[in-house]
Amino acid sequence: MLSMNNFFEKSDISRSEAENIVSDTLSKCDDGELYLENTKSETLLLDDNKIKNSSYNSDLGFGFRAISDEIVAYSHSNEISKNSLRQSSENLKSTLKSVKGTYNHEIPKSNKKYYDNINPIEQKSLNEKIKILNEVNNYLRSKDNNIKQVTANFLGEQKSVEIIRSGGESLTDVRPLIRFNVSVMLEKNGRKESGVYGVGGRQSYDFYLKDENWKSVCDEALRIASVNLESKPAPAGEMKVVLGPGWPAILIHEAVGHGLEGDFNRKKTSAFHNLMGQKVASEGVTIVDDGTIDNRRGSLTIDDEGTPTEKTVLIENGILKNFMQDRLNARLMKTRSTGSGRRENYRHIVLPRMRNTMMLSGNQTQDEMIKAVDKGIFAVSFGGGQVDITSGKFVFNCTEAYEIVNGKIGSPIKGATLIGDGPSSLKEVSMVGNDMMMDPGIGTCGKAGQGVPVGVAQPSILINKMTVGGTKL
Repeated sequence: MLSMNNFFEKSDISRSEAENIVSDTLSKCDDGELYLENTKSETLLLDDNKIKNSSYNSDLGFGFRAISDEIVAYSHSNEISKNSLRQSSENLKSTLKSVKGTYNHEIPKSNKKYYDNINPIEQKSLNEKIKILNEVNNYLRSKDNNIKQVTANFLGEQKSVEIIRSGGESLTDVRPLIRFNVSVMLEKNGRKESGVYGVGGRQSYDFYLKDENWKSVCDEALRIASVNLESKPAPAGEMKVVLGPGWPAILIHEAVGHGLEGDFNRKKTSAFHNLMGQKVASEGVTIVDDGTIDNRRGSLTIDDEGTPTEKTVLIENGILKNFMQDRLNARLMKTRSTGSGRRENYRHIVLPRMRNTMMLSGNQTQDEMIKAVDKGIFAVSFGGGQVDITSGKFVFNCTEAYEIVNGKIGSPIKGATLIGDGPSSLKEVSMVGNDMMMDPGIGTCGKAGQGVPVGVAQPSILINKMTVGGTKL
Protein backbone atom coordinates (compact mmCIF):
# COMPACT_ATOMS: atom_id res chain seq x y z
CA MET A 1 0.00 0.00 0.00
CA LEU A 2 1.20 3.50 -0.82
CA SER A 3 2.06 5.36 2.38
CA MET A 4 0.27 8.67 2.82
CA ASN A 5 3.47 10.70 2.81
CA ASN A 6 5.42 9.17 -0.11
CA PHE A 7 3.79 9.84 -3.47
CA PHE A 8 6.66 8.29 -5.42
CA GLU A 9 6.85 5.01 -3.52
CA LYS A 10 5.22 2.94 -6.28
CA SER A 11 5.85 5.26 -9.20
CA ASP A 12 8.41 4.93 -12.00
CA ILE A 13 9.56 8.50 -11.32
CA SER A 14 11.73 9.47 -8.36
CA ARG A 15 11.22 12.52 -6.19
CA SER A 16 14.40 14.15 -7.56
CA GLU A 17 13.23 13.59 -11.15
CA ALA A 18 9.87 15.16 -10.33
CA GLU A 19 11.59 18.13 -8.69
CA ASN A 20 13.73 18.64 -11.80
CA ILE A 21 10.66 18.64 -14.05
CA VAL A 22 8.94 21.18 -11.78
CA SER A 23 11.97 23.49 -11.76
CA ASP A 24 12.44 23.25 -15.52
CA THR A 25 8.76 23.86 -16.26
CA LEU A 26 8.45 26.88 -13.98
CA SER A 27 11.83 28.48 -14.73
CA LYS A 28 10.27 31.32 -16.74
CA CYS A 29 7.04 31.62 -14.80
CA ASP A 30 5.84 33.98 -12.09
CA ASP A 31 4.53 31.14 -9.94
CA GLY A 32 3.27 27.58 -9.88
CA GLU A 33 3.63 24.22 -8.20
CA LEU A 34 3.14 20.49 -8.41
CA TYR A 35 0.30 19.54 -6.06
CA LEU A 36 0.13 15.87 -5.06
CA GLU A 37 -2.88 14.43 -3.25
CA ASN A 38 -3.90 11.07 -1.78
CA THR A 39 -7.43 10.90 -0.34
CA LYS A 40 -9.20 8.07 1.47
CA SER A 41 -12.91 8.69 2.13
CA GLU A 42 -16.02 6.85 3.26
CA THR A 43 -19.76 7.37 3.55
CA LEU A 44 -22.24 5.29 5.52
CA LEU A 45 -25.99 5.98 5.35
CA LEU A 46 -28.95 4.67 7.35
CA ASP A 47 -32.47 5.39 6.11
CA ASP A 48 -35.87 3.74 6.56
CA ASN A 49 -34.62 1.47 9.34
CA LYS A 50 -31.75 -0.02 7.36
CA ILE A 51 -28.29 0.68 6.01
CA LYS A 52 -28.91 2.05 2.53
CA ASN A 53 -25.39 2.80 1.41
CA SER A 54 -21.79 2.14 2.39
CA SER A 55 -18.90 3.28 0.22
CA TYR A 56 -15.13 3.62 0.44
CA ASN A 57 -13.08 5.59 -2.06
CA SER A 58 -9.40 6.11 -2.71
CA ASP A 59 -8.19 8.86 -5.03
CA LEU A 60 -4.58 9.61 -5.96
CA GLY A 61 -3.32 12.20 -8.40
CA PHE A 62 -1.56 15.47 -9.12
CA GLY A 63 -2.29 18.95 -10.38
CA PHE A 64 0.51 20.86 -12.14
CA ARG A 65 0.12 24.63 -12.37
CA ALA A 66 2.18 27.31 -14.10
CA ILE A 67 1.38 31.03 -13.85
CA SER A 68 2.64 33.99 -15.84
CA ASP A 69 1.12 37.37 -15.12
CA GLU A 70 -2.57 36.43 -14.72
CA ILE A 71 -2.49 33.53 -17.19
CA VAL A 72 -2.90 30.16 -15.46
CA ALA A 73 -2.01 26.91 -17.21
CA TYR A 74 -3.19 23.78 -15.43
CA SER A 75 -2.87 20.07 -16.05
CA HIS A 76 -3.92 17.16 -13.83
CA SER A 77 -3.81 13.39 -13.84
CA ASN A 78 -4.87 10.49 -11.62
CA GLU A 79 -1.59 8.75 -12.47
CA ILE A 80 1.69 9.80 -10.87
CA SER A 81 4.24 8.60 -13.41
CA LYS A 82 7.18 9.80 -15.46
CA ASN A 83 5.10 9.93 -18.63
CA SER A 84 2.11 11.75 -17.15
CA LEU A 85 4.28 14.37 -15.43
CA ARG A 86 6.37 15.00 -18.56
CA GLN A 87 3.24 15.27 -20.67
CA SER A 88 1.76 17.79 -18.23
CA SER A 89 5.02 19.75 -18.35
CA GLU A 90 4.90 19.95 -22.14
CA ASN A 91 1.27 21.08 -22.03
CA LEU A 92 2.10 23.86 -19.57
CA LYS A 93 5.16 25.02 -21.55
CA SER A 94 3.10 25.10 -24.74
CA THR A 95 0.42 27.23 -23.13
CA LEU A 96 2.90 29.72 -21.66
CA LYS A 97 5.57 29.67 -24.36
CA SER A 98 5.21 33.37 -25.23
CA VAL A 99 5.37 34.83 -21.74
CA LYS A 100 8.15 35.35 -19.23
CA GLY A 101 8.26 36.23 -15.57
CA THR A 102 10.20 35.97 -12.36
CA TYR A 103 9.46 32.90 -10.27
CA ASN A 104 8.47 33.77 -6.72
CA HIS A 105 9.16 30.79 -4.46
CA GLU A 106 9.40 32.46 -1.07
CA ILE A 107 6.91 31.02 1.41
CA PRO A 108 7.12 31.65 5.15
CA LYS A 109 7.51 28.48 7.22
CA SER A 110 5.56 27.46 10.28
CA ASN A 111 5.77 24.44 12.59
CA LYS A 112 2.28 24.93 13.99
CA LYS A 113 -0.24 22.12 13.54
CA TYR A 114 -3.96 22.66 14.08
CA TYR A 115 -5.06 19.02 13.96
CA ASP A 116 -3.53 15.60 14.58
CA ASN A 117 -2.14 13.35 11.88
CA ILE A 118 -4.86 10.70 12.16
CA ASN A 119 -6.94 8.54 9.87
CA PRO A 120 -10.48 8.78 11.27
CA ILE A 121 -11.75 6.11 8.88
CA GLU A 122 -9.59 3.43 10.48
CA GLN A 123 -10.33 4.35 14.10
CA LYS A 124 -13.67 2.56 14.09
CA SER A 125 -14.56 -0.65 12.28
CA LEU A 126 -17.42 -0.78 9.80
CA ASN A 127 -19.44 -2.91 12.23
CA GLU A 128 -18.96 -0.35 15.02
CA LYS A 129 -20.24 2.43 12.78
CA ILE A 130 -23.23 0.37 11.65
CA LYS A 131 -24.02 -0.41 15.29
CA ILE A 132 -24.07 3.30 16.20
CA LEU A 133 -26.32 4.18 13.25
CA ASN A 134 -28.78 1.46 14.28
CA GLU A 135 -28.68 2.74 17.86
CA VAL A 136 -29.41 6.26 16.56
CA ASN A 137 -32.45 4.93 14.69
CA ASN A 138 -33.77 2.96 17.67
CA TYR A 139 -33.13 5.79 20.14
CA LEU A 140 -35.06 8.36 18.12
CA ARG A 141 -37.99 6.11 17.28
CA SER A 142 -38.38 5.26 20.97
CA LYS A 143 -38.64 8.95 21.90
CA ASP A 144 -41.60 10.02 19.76
CA ASN A 145 -44.39 8.01 18.16
CA ASN A 146 -44.85 10.72 15.54
CA ILE A 147 -41.49 9.97 13.92
CA LYS A 148 -41.97 8.76 10.35
CA GLN A 149 -38.41 8.78 9.10
CA VAL A 150 -34.89 8.79 10.52
CA THR A 151 -31.84 9.36 8.36
CA ALA A 152 -28.30 9.29 9.76
CA ASN A 153 -24.93 9.19 8.09
CA PHE A 154 -21.17 9.27 8.64
CA LEU A 155 -18.69 10.92 6.29
CA GLY A 156 -14.97 10.45 6.93
CA GLU A 157 -11.85 11.52 5.08
CA GLN A 158 -8.10 11.61 5.31
CA LYS A 159 -6.39 13.80 2.74
CA SER A 160 -2.61 13.83 2.41
CA VAL A 161 -1.04 16.56 0.26
CA GLU A 162 2.44 17.52 -0.85
CA ILE A 163 3.36 20.69 -2.70
CA ILE A 164 6.62 20.78 -4.68
CA ARG A 165 7.86 24.13 -5.91
CA SER A 166 10.75 25.22 -8.09
CA GLY A 167 14.15 24.46 -6.56
CA GLY A 168 12.92 21.36 -4.71
CA GLU A 169 10.98 23.17 -2.00
CA SER A 170 8.43 20.76 -0.51
CA LEU A 171 5.54 21.26 1.95
CA THR A 172 3.23 18.56 3.31
CA ASP A 173 0.03 18.22 5.30
CA VAL A 174 -2.27 15.40 6.41
CA ARG A 175 -5.88 16.51 6.97
CA PRO A 176 -8.52 14.44 8.77
CA LEU A 177 -12.18 15.40 8.35
CA ILE A 178 -15.44 13.88 9.61
CA ARG A 179 -19.16 14.65 9.71
CA PHE A 180 -22.06 12.99 11.54
CA ASN A 181 -25.57 14.06 10.47
CA VAL A 182 -29.07 13.17 11.68
CA SER A 183 -32.40 14.03 10.05
CA VAL A 184 -35.82 13.38 11.60
CA MET A 185 -39.27 13.68 10.00
CA LEU A 186 -42.35 14.03 12.21
CA GLU A 187 -45.98 13.71 11.14
CA LYS A 188 -48.89 14.94 13.27
CA ASN A 189 -52.47 15.65 12.24
CA GLY A 190 -51.50 15.25 8.60
CA ARG A 191 -48.63 17.74 8.79
CA LYS A 192 -45.03 16.71 8.16
CA GLU A 193 -41.94 18.64 9.28
CA SER A 194 -38.24 17.80 9.45
CA GLY A 195 -35.32 18.66 11.67
CA VAL A 196 -31.67 18.30 10.69
CA TYR A 197 -28.54 18.58 12.82
CA GLY A 198 -24.93 17.52 12.43
CA VAL A 199 -21.45 17.88 13.89
CA GLY A 200 -17.95 17.56 12.48
CA GLY A 201 -14.36 18.72 12.39
CA ARG A 202 -10.76 17.66 11.86
CA GLN A 203 -10.63 14.96 14.53
CA SER A 204 -11.78 11.41 15.20
CA TYR A 205 -15.33 10.07 15.25
CA ASP A 206 -14.82 9.21 18.92
CA PHE A 207 -14.61 12.86 19.87
CA TYR A 208 -18.32 13.18 19.04
CA LEU A 209 -19.56 9.64 19.61
CA LYS A 210 -17.93 8.42 22.84
CA ASP A 211 -20.10 8.00 25.96
CA GLU A 212 -23.17 8.15 23.71
CA ASN A 213 -22.55 11.80 22.82
CA TRP A 214 -24.37 11.03 19.58
CA LYS A 215 -27.61 11.29 21.57
CA SER A 216 -27.22 15.06 21.83
CA VAL A 217 -27.15 15.27 18.01
CA CYS A 218 -30.31 13.15 17.83
CA ASP A 219 -32.04 15.25 20.49
CA GLU A 220 -31.28 18.48 18.64
CA ALA A 221 -32.59 17.15 15.31
CA LEU A 222 -35.78 16.00 17.06
CA ARG A 223 -36.15 19.34 18.86
CA ILE A 224 -35.93 21.28 15.57
CA ALA A 225 -38.50 19.02 13.92
CA SER A 226 -40.84 19.44 16.92
CA VAL A 227 -40.50 23.23 16.79
CA ASN A 228 -41.27 23.27 13.07
CA LEU A 229 -44.30 21.07 13.63
CA GLU A 230 -45.78 23.80 15.85
CA SER A 231 -44.79 26.72 13.62
CA LYS A 232 -47.16 29.17 11.96
CA PRO A 233 -46.77 31.18 8.72
CA ALA A 234 -44.07 33.85 8.89
CA PRO A 235 -44.94 37.55 8.66
CA ALA A 236 -43.62 39.65 5.79
CA GLY A 237 -42.28 43.18 5.54
CA GLU A 238 -39.41 45.35 6.72
CA MET A 239 -38.58 44.76 10.38
CA LYS A 240 -35.87 44.25 12.97
CA VAL A 241 -34.09 40.88 12.93
CA VAL A 242 -32.12 39.22 15.70
CA LEU A 243 -29.69 36.57 14.48
CA GLY A 244 -28.72 33.90 16.99
CA PRO A 245 -25.10 32.86 17.65
CA GLY A 246 -23.19 30.23 15.67
CA TRP A 247 -24.60 28.85 12.43
CA PRO A 248 -26.51 32.05 11.42
CA ALA A 249 -23.06 33.43 10.53
CA ILE A 250 -23.56 31.58 7.24
CA LEU A 251 -25.28 34.82 6.23
CA ILE A 252 -22.03 36.71 6.96
CA HIS A 253 -20.10 34.05 5.04
CA GLU A 254 -22.24 34.35 1.93
CA ALA A 255 -23.36 37.96 1.90
CA VAL A 256 -20.06 39.49 3.05
CA GLY A 257 -17.29 36.86 2.97
CA HIS A 258 -17.35 36.06 -0.73
CA GLY A 259 -17.25 39.76 -1.51
CA LEU A 260 -13.98 40.02 0.41
CA GLU A 261 -12.14 37.34 -1.61
CA GLY A 262 -9.22 38.68 -3.60
CA ASP A 263 -10.18 37.57 -7.11
CA PHE A 264 -13.54 39.36 -7.08
CA ASN A 265 -11.88 42.55 -5.87
CA ARG A 266 -8.98 42.41 -8.32
CA LYS A 267 -11.51 42.08 -11.13
CA LYS A 268 -13.64 44.82 -9.52
CA THR A 269 -16.75 42.63 -9.52
CA SER A 270 -17.24 42.82 -5.73
CA ALA A 271 -19.34 45.46 -4.01
CA PHE A 272 -16.31 46.05 -1.73
CA HIS A 273 -13.58 46.45 -4.39
CA ASN A 274 -13.09 50.21 -3.95
CA LEU A 275 -13.85 50.49 -0.23
CA MET A 276 -10.52 49.53 1.39
CA GLY A 277 -9.92 51.65 4.48
CA GLN A 278 -13.50 52.92 4.49
CA LYS A 279 -16.35 52.30 6.87
CA VAL A 280 -18.40 49.38 5.55
CA ALA A 281 -20.14 48.28 8.75
CA SER A 282 -21.40 49.63 12.06
CA GLU A 283 -18.82 50.41 14.72
CA GLY A 284 -18.26 47.34 16.86
CA VAL A 285 -18.48 44.97 13.90
CA THR A 286 -15.22 43.04 13.50
CA ILE A 287 -15.03 40.13 11.05
CA VAL A 288 -12.04 37.81 10.69
CA ASP A 289 -11.24 34.76 8.61
CA ASP A 290 -9.20 32.39 10.76
CA GLY A 291 -7.57 29.14 9.66
CA THR A 292 -5.69 28.62 12.93
CA ILE A 293 -8.42 27.28 15.25
CA ASP A 294 -7.60 23.78 16.48
CA ASN A 295 -9.57 20.92 14.92
CA ARG A 296 -12.11 23.13 13.17
CA ARG A 297 -13.60 22.15 9.82
CA GLY A 298 -12.24 25.21 8.02
CA SER A 299 -8.78 25.18 9.60
CA LEU A 300 -5.60 24.41 7.67
CA THR A 301 -1.97 24.01 8.66
CA ILE A 302 -1.00 25.20 5.18
CA ASP A 303 -3.24 26.20 2.31
CA ASP A 304 -3.20 24.38 -1.04
CA GLU A 305 -0.27 26.47 -2.28
CA GLY A 306 1.82 25.71 0.81
CA THR A 307 1.35 29.07 2.54
CA PRO A 308 0.87 28.78 6.32
CA THR A 309 -2.61 29.68 7.43
CA GLU A 310 -3.33 32.73 9.59
CA LYS A 311 -5.98 34.86 11.25
CA THR A 312 -6.87 37.58 8.75
CA VAL A 313 -8.73 40.65 10.00
CA LEU A 314 -11.17 41.63 7.24
CA ILE A 315 -13.28 44.31 8.92
CA GLU A 316 -12.21 45.97 12.18
CA ASN A 317 -14.69 48.14 14.09
CA GLY A 318 -16.56 48.70 10.85
CA ILE A 319 -13.48 49.58 8.73
CA LEU A 320 -12.48 47.39 5.77
CA LYS A 321 -8.89 46.25 6.42
CA ASN A 322 -8.02 43.28 4.19
CA PHE A 323 -9.13 40.90 1.48
CA MET A 324 -8.50 37.15 1.51
CA GLN A 325 -5.70 36.35 -0.93
CA ASP A 326 -4.08 33.45 -2.71
CA ARG A 327 -0.62 33.92 -4.26
CA LEU A 328 -1.78 34.86 -7.76
CA ASN A 329 -4.22 37.59 -6.77
CA ALA A 330 -1.91 38.87 -4.03
CA ARG A 331 0.92 39.29 -6.53
CA LEU A 332 -1.29 41.08 -9.05
CA MET A 333 -2.70 43.35 -6.32
CA LYS A 334 0.80 44.01 -4.93
CA THR A 335 0.08 42.57 -1.51
CA ARG A 336 0.71 39.21 0.20
CA SER A 337 -1.06 35.88 0.40
CA THR A 338 -3.18 35.39 3.51
CA GLY A 339 -2.94 31.59 3.25
CA SER A 340 -6.37 31.46 1.60
CA GLY A 341 -5.48 29.58 -1.60
CA ARG A 342 -7.74 26.51 -1.70
CA ARG A 343 -8.93 23.84 -4.13
CA GLU A 344 -11.43 21.01 -3.84
CA ASN A 345 -8.88 18.45 -5.01
CA TYR A 346 -6.02 17.95 -7.47
CA ARG A 347 -8.39 18.30 -10.44
CA HIS A 348 -9.12 21.95 -9.60
CA ILE A 349 -7.23 25.22 -9.78
CA VAL A 350 -6.52 27.32 -6.69
CA LEU A 351 -8.90 30.13 -5.74
CA PRO A 352 -8.93 32.54 -2.77
CA ARG A 353 -11.45 30.99 -0.37
CA MET A 354 -12.74 31.38 3.17
CA ARG A 355 -11.67 29.14 6.08
CA ASN A 356 -13.46 29.93 9.39
CA THR A 357 -15.26 33.25 8.90
CA MET A 358 -16.33 34.91 12.15
CA MET A 359 -17.83 38.04 13.60
CA LEU A 360 -16.21 38.66 16.98
CA SER A 361 -18.12 39.25 20.21
CA GLY A 362 -19.37 42.60 21.47
CA ASN A 363 -20.82 43.65 24.82
CA GLN A 364 -24.59 43.22 24.61
CA THR A 365 -26.70 40.25 25.66
CA GLN A 366 -29.22 38.43 23.52
CA ASP A 367 -31.95 39.36 26.04
CA GLU A 368 -31.17 43.05 25.52
CA MET A 369 -31.60 42.60 21.78
CA ILE A 370 -34.93 40.79 22.08
CA LYS A 371 -36.27 43.47 24.44
CA ALA A 372 -35.29 46.18 21.92
CA VAL A 373 -37.62 44.72 19.26
CA ASP A 374 -41.33 45.59 19.21
CA LYS A 375 -42.03 43.58 16.08
CA GLY A 376 -39.53 41.37 14.30
CA ILE A 377 -38.11 37.88 14.07
CA PHE A 378 -35.46 35.85 15.86
CA ALA A 379 -33.55 33.69 13.34
CA VAL A 380 -31.83 30.69 14.92
CA SER A 381 -30.75 28.69 11.87
CA PHE A 382 -30.58 28.92 8.08
CA GLY A 383 -30.80 26.56 5.17
CA GLY A 384 -30.10 27.45 1.56
CA GLY A 385 -29.62 30.90 0.11
CA GLN A 386 -28.56 32.84 -2.98
CA VAL A 387 -26.05 35.69 -3.24
CA ASP A 388 -25.01 38.08 -6.02
CA ILE A 389 -21.32 38.88 -5.44
CA THR A 390 -21.38 42.06 -7.53
CA SER A 391 -24.19 43.73 -5.60
CA GLY A 392 -24.01 41.73 -2.37
CA LYS A 393 -27.75 41.05 -2.59
CA PHE A 394 -28.91 37.87 -0.84
CA VAL A 395 -31.95 35.73 -0.07
CA PHE A 396 -31.73 33.24 2.83
CA ASN A 397 -34.25 30.69 4.07
CA CYS A 398 -34.73 30.34 7.84
CA THR A 399 -34.97 26.73 9.03
CA GLU A 400 -35.71 27.75 12.62
CA ALA A 401 -37.14 31.14 13.52
CA TYR A 402 -39.53 32.80 15.96
CA GLU A 403 -41.59 35.97 15.95
CA ILE A 404 -40.70 38.73 18.40
CA VAL A 405 -43.63 40.71 19.79
CA ASN A 406 -43.24 43.56 22.28
CA GLY A 407 -39.74 42.49 23.32
CA LYS A 408 -40.57 38.83 23.86
CA ILE A 409 -39.96 35.69 21.80
CA GLY A 410 -43.26 34.35 20.50
CA SER A 411 -44.39 31.46 18.32
CA PRO A 412 -42.10 29.56 15.95
CA ILE A 413 -42.63 30.61 12.34
CA LYS A 414 -42.34 28.75 9.05
CA GLY A 415 -41.28 29.99 5.63
CA ALA A 416 -39.34 33.10 6.62
CA THR A 417 -36.71 34.41 4.21
CA LEU A 418 -34.23 37.22 4.83
CA ILE A 419 -33.72 39.56 1.89
CA GLY A 420 -31.10 42.29 1.64
CA ASP A 421 -27.54 43.05 0.66
CA GLY A 422 -24.34 42.50 2.60
CA PRO A 423 -22.95 46.05 2.66
CA SER A 424 -26.28 47.58 3.76
CA SER A 425 -26.97 44.89 6.36
CA LEU A 426 -23.57 45.43 8.00
CA LYS A 427 -24.39 49.10 8.48
CA GLU A 428 -27.73 48.21 10.09
CA VAL A 429 -26.13 46.16 12.90
CA SER A 430 -26.98 48.07 16.09
CA MET A 431 -26.07 45.52 18.79
CA VAL A 432 -23.36 42.85 18.90
CA GLY A 433 -23.69 40.13 21.52
CA ASN A 434 -21.20 38.73 24.01
CA ASP A 435 -22.10 35.10 23.17
CA MET A 436 -20.00 34.23 20.11
CA MET A 437 -20.30 30.59 19.14
CA MET A 438 -18.83 28.40 16.41
CA ASP A 439 -21.07 26.44 14.07
CA PRO A 440 -21.31 22.67 14.75
CA GLY A 441 -18.84 21.82 11.98
CA ILE A 442 -20.84 20.89 8.89
CA GLY A 443 -20.25 23.74 6.41
CA THR A 444 -19.21 23.30 2.79
CA CYS A 445 -18.66 26.36 0.60
CA GLY A 446 -19.25 26.36 -3.13
CA LYS A 447 -17.42 28.57 -5.60
CA ALA A 448 -16.75 28.11 -9.31
CA GLY A 449 -17.93 24.51 -9.14
CA GLN A 450 -15.64 23.62 -6.22
CA GLY A 451 -16.67 22.68 -2.69
CA VAL A 452 -14.34 23.06 0.31
CA PRO A 453 -14.96 22.57 4.06
CA VAL A 454 -15.45 25.82 5.98
CA GLY A 455 -16.55 27.09 9.36
CA VAL A 456 -18.50 30.12 10.57
CA ALA A 457 -19.07 31.82 13.92
CA GLN A 458 -20.77 34.86 15.36
CA PRO A 459 -22.45 36.20 18.49
CA SER A 460 -26.10 37.19 18.53
CA ILE A 461 -26.61 40.41 16.54
CA LEU A 462 -29.47 42.86 16.08
CA ILE A 463 -30.05 44.18 12.57
CA ASN A 464 -32.26 47.27 12.73
CA LYS A 465 -33.80 46.96 9.29
CA MET A 466 -34.16 43.98 6.99
CA THR A 467 -36.78 42.75 4.55
CA VAL A 468 -38.45 39.55 5.66
CA GLY A 469 -40.29 37.47 3.11
CA GLY A 470 -43.08 35.42 4.67
CA THR A 471 -46.07 33.25 3.87
CA LYS A 472 -48.66 34.87 6.14
CA LEU A 473 -51.49 36.37 4.10
